[in-house]
Amino acid sequence: MVSDDARASAEASFVETLCLPVLRRSQNEDGGWGFHPNSESRVEATCWASLALASTASPETSRDPVAKSLEFLLAAQLPDGSWPASPEERTGCWVTSLACWALLCKKDSRETATAVKNGLDWLCKDWPRTSTLLQRFLRRISSARRISKQSEFYSGWGWTPRTGSWVEPTSCALLLLSLAPAELLPPSAMRRRELAEAMLYDRMCPGGGWNSGNPMVYGVAGESLATPTVWALLALRNYANRIENIQSLDWLEQNLLCIQGPGSFALARLCFGTYGRQWPAELPSLGKFYEQNEFLESIPVIAWTCLAANSHCSWLEPAQRARA
Repeated sequence: MVSDDARASAEASFVETLCLPVLRRSQNEDGGWGFHPNSESRVEATCWASLALASTASPETSRDPVAKSLEFLLAAQLPDGSWPASPEERTGCWVTSLACWALLCKKDSRETATAVKNGLDWLCKDWPRTSTLLQRFLRRISSARRISKQSEFYSGWGWTPRTGSWVEPTSCALLLLSLAPAELLPPSAMRRRELAEAMLYDRMCPGGGWNSGNPMVYGVAGESLATPTVWALLALRNYANRIENIQSLDWLEQNLLCIQGPGSFALARLCFGTYGRQWPAELPSLGKFYEQNEFLESIPVIAWTCLAANSHCSWLEPAQRARA
């Protein structure tokens, strides 16, 4: 059985010798990253790579790549304050949360602060179509209530503007709202945060965990999935003592051995670190998992692995156990 210190040392070496070099040499000339090395730059992949490099223990080696990535993100912002999935598109989407999050890494910058403020304004004005009074009324009198019993009064965010609420984009928006400085938040931010947190708890599957959509359809319980569960738990980390959080962490721990995807594995590790829960000693390290399932062709997965292995990671504060 490997000790925690030995595991941490091995994972730090794995990140430094394999993961970070891949990120650095995969950056495109425009400052962005694609989802795979040598692919066109995309906002989502750029945000994750930038966050990973900005959070490494030796920032002097990542300063230039991060600065170039932030220039790419600033140039990609649309006039309405949102970010598209790729610079060629003219409609913003859920990656606005990630872009603002990555830009927060650059402290004391008036340009980035303005960009983040405009992004937050756009996010807080992006209500799902199901939140309108007409849609609530139609849902109340239709047969849809027999399909899914989730509350129509709670609202999160969708993958694209004016669509339904989904777990992952809602979680990313909530993470941003919790990390952004108060002076950049619009007046509606607190209300949006309360409604979105309530929506996540309302969408929790029976027995703990989340999937991407509804937990119950036609009276049949949905199946929890590792990745949506991690994002919801990270978004709700300030309520670590709530029974829903504890149940969901327990579900995640009970299903760790079932995780086969390296992205889900790294995110689960990150979630356990955020909540201060012991990582099971019988599970492979991030480096060993790579030996079993090579994943260095996915920029987001490489970035999540760097973040999960970084014990000094400042991109996300630990869960607060005082609130319930």
